[in-house]
Amino acid sequence: MTHSRTRLPGDLAIWFFIYAELAVFGLLFILYAAVRYQNPEVFSVGQLSLSKIAGLTNTIALITSSYFVVRAVEAIKNGLSRNCGRWLIAALIAASIYILVKTTEYQHLINAGYGLTTNKFYTYYFLLTFFHFAHVILGMVILSAVYFKNYQGGYSEKQHTGIETGASYWHMVDLVWVILFPLVYIIH
Repeated sequence: MTHSRTRLPGDLAIWFFIYAELAVFGLLFILYAAVRYQNPEVFSVGQLSLSKIAGLTNTIALITSSYFVVRAVEAIKNGLSRNCGRWLIAALIAASIYILVKTTEYQHLINAGYGLTTNKFYTYYFLLTFFHFAHVILGMVILSAVYFKNYQGGYSEKQHTGIETGASYWHMVDLVWVILFPLVYIIH
């Protein structure tokens, strides 16, 4: 019986970072659930002010962006550097939709008088979603850096660890949103 060794995609350091970030988000999700359990009415009423359409749009944008990142990794592994670049641009455009929708959503809530200090629901809503928003921005910076290095010929079918590293981080950002969206917007 032969055992094949499966390696983690990307640089090992990113995986330490990803696990640390997932632990932080996990703790925040547990804290959110505990506080929600103690304040069900406040959280139920607060949830009604959120746009499920905006949340769903952001979910679709991030999942689509992750799909484009997968295609970029496939392209570079097949020696298709130009296609890789195109997929990375598409991923960044989809991510920009998330940024636009989330910014508009924040603006709407703030204009309606909701903020970090309104009540416990909004404290956790803004804390969780803005923490994630910052991760999306960092992910876009990483994907942009990967795009430019690829554009300059820095990756090939044999050397593409940087693209896998950026992709791994981006998929973590997507995964967190896939948990955050139903937790904050849907589950009562």
